[in-house]
Amino acid sequence: MGSTTPSILSRFTGRARASAPPKRHADPPRPQLEGTFVPRTWLPDGKSCAIVFTIDDVHPGTSKDAYEAGGDLEKGALRHLAWLLERHPELHATLFVTPDWRQISPFPTRRLLAKLPVVGQRLPLTPMLAEGTMALDRHPAFVQYLRSLPRTDFAPHGLHHVSVGPRIGTEFQEQSREECKRIVEKAMAIFARAGLPCRAGHQAPLWHLTPSFVEACKDLGLTWLGGGRDLFTPPSDTAEAAMNGPRGVSMMHPTLVAGGRVVVLTTNFQATSDVDRAFAILDQGGVLAIKGHIIKRVGPYVALDGLDEVYRAYLDALLRLVKERYGNRVLFTTMHGVAEHVLGASARQKESA
Repeated sequence: MGSTTPSILSRFTGRARASAPPKRHADPPRPQLEGTFVPRTWLPDGKSCAIVFTIDDVHPGTSKDAYEAGGDLEKGALRHLAWLLERHPELHATLFVTPDWRQISPFPTRRLLAKLPVVGQRLPLTPMLAEGTMALDRHPAFVQYLRSLPRTDFAPHGLHHVSVGPRIGTEFQEQSREECKRIVEKAMAIFARAGLPCRAGHQAPLWHLTPSFVEACKDLGLTWLGGGRDLFTPPSDTAEAAMNGPRGVSMMHPTLVAGGRVVVLTTNFQATSDVDRAFAILDQGGVLAIKGHIIKRVGPYVALDGLDEVYRAYLDALLRLVKERYGNRVLFTTMHGVAEHVLGASARQKESA
């Protein structure tokens, strides 16, 4: 961390690095997407860079369930978001809400079954909640609280956030375009029944955007996707995301895919990231895409970017430094806001060509 970084930020990120999760099953091969990077030209007049803040895995689980994921409302993890929104009136948030969460453990617990070469790939390797248990339309108080949050957008995060086989949370893997379409439609239908506003986007669990999933989302009229995570690649206009999620997308700029109809944004900052990384992205006109997870701990697993008092304080300090350094040149927006600007600029460019 550079000499300009206050020691308090070093302390926050140091604490975040102290815990490490147990090993997951190896990620599936990263799919290749064909797209076009869109640096800076989409930004509104007077803005030189942008910030989005997204939170994954939000669902009605309470502290009486396997883990709290927002269901304790103002007394649970969502209080940290409410606190940040109150302290920073310019900040916007996008919550990725799983419409009918069924995952109990992020790791296989049926270990003998997991060792069987074929069966272990086709059957659930951990118990799941019964379908409908966490469906949004069965939790009206939860939905009402979400709707009360200011400057906050909502979009689906899978349908159940669970899968058969060893990759428990990777919901989109080998499904066809039509199968993906049916899953996304079910997710949007639950949002509609629950009365939760649903933006025209989606965050695939574990950042795994398959080409079939992307095409299905395009077919349904979605205009943006959260896809990919890269916390280490040095920022540049040509840098591709090289950590999780698809290949072929920018690690700091919007990427147009699916024939220019869908915008993909990559997560590039979390609790373990240094503030100098944030400055490097913003200095080059990129989108600082900050990620948090609503669930901090599941048994022995500790999410390094889980939203808690430490991460909240780090983001509070980071946002103050950003405002001091960049003033009004930063566009604070949502995933949907970025997509609107990018697609609008692309349409204007085509008209003038």
